[in-house]
Amino acid sequence: MHPLRPDAFAVPYRDPVWDGPTDPVLVPDHVTGEWVLFYTQRRATAPGLSGVEWVHGTDIGMARSSDGGLNWRYQGTVQGLVPPGTELPATLWAPDVVRIGGEWIMYLTVLGGVRRDWTGSAAIVQLSSKDLVQWEYLGSIDLDSPRVIDAAVSLCGDGRYRLWYKDEARGSNTYSAVSDTPRDPSSWAPEGITIPGRPHEGPKVFRLGGSWWMIVDEWRGQAVYRSPDAAGNWVRQEHLDGLILTQPEFVNGRPVVGRHADVVPLGTREDGTEQAMLVYFTHPYWGGEDIDTMDPDPKVRLSHVRAAALEVRDGNLVCTEQ
Repeated sequence: MHPLRPDAFAVPYRDPVWDGPTDPVLVPDHVTGEWVLFYTQRRATAPGLSGVEWVHGTDIGMARSSDGGLNWRYQGTVQGLVPPGTELPATLWAPDVVRIGGEWIMYLTVLGGVRRDWTGSAAIVQLSSKDLVQWEYLGSIDLDSPRVIDAAVSLCGDGRYRLWYKDEARGSNTYSAVSDTPRDPSSWAPEGITIPGRPHEGPKVFRLGGSWWMIVDEWRGQAVYRSPDAAGNWVRQEHLDGLILTQPEFVNGRPVVGRHADVVPLGTREDGTEQAMLVYFTHPYWGGEDIDTMDPDPKVRLSHVRAAALEVRDGNLVCTEQ
């Protein structure tokens, strides 16, 4: 396996079809030795769309890198992800891809049809794969809500798997479910709210520097929370108002915030400091606040995938933006 380079995504990744990659997740392919990038393929440059149609009818795009993330080859869209009975054209959002028990499990948001607004039901489903190419549908997860999106899954310090997600029917806060057999969609038991308060999305949980961390997208940067075991007791970081990725780019003198991110461990440096890579997206021609306030100029829909370094300093999770 070629290690992920610290300067991965030094040239931001752009989707060659619609120029709107979002919600990235990055995994190592142990068979080919390559890194694989999955993302929501928003239809940013599609003509004749109104409202938020361009965020619907989306496939999951895939790209591969054989040089540690410096250069990326577009591989098309992932096939076989639409569950039986889904209204077509389907809308697929924000996959999380996790290695569990010798196979890959994808946790994917699915909506039926294309809408001009943020209505309709949304569910999180599971699929499995041996090679990251062919996927088998396992079923939908019952989370007792009509609209759940943005799955993130991790094995926690208490030895159990947890699924965190945005519940748009309950204040757009992060909720969780727990399972001892995460391959089985029916095994997930909802636990309730995890991160209350200000609306947010895109949770991601990871271990770094001896602690468990969660980041969530507040549309003004990524909010940082810490837990002793990821099973609960999440406390917001106080450093810099608990926010990172508040201005990795600028447009017209205004900061552009980093959106919906993944975190990939990079290993330990010579001084013993653990590092990780934060892989995220931005809208390079738009600040990235409430999507309903976007300028009608189609250019503001464009997005690209970037990366930054993460480490723990003096007990705080800090970000070094490229």
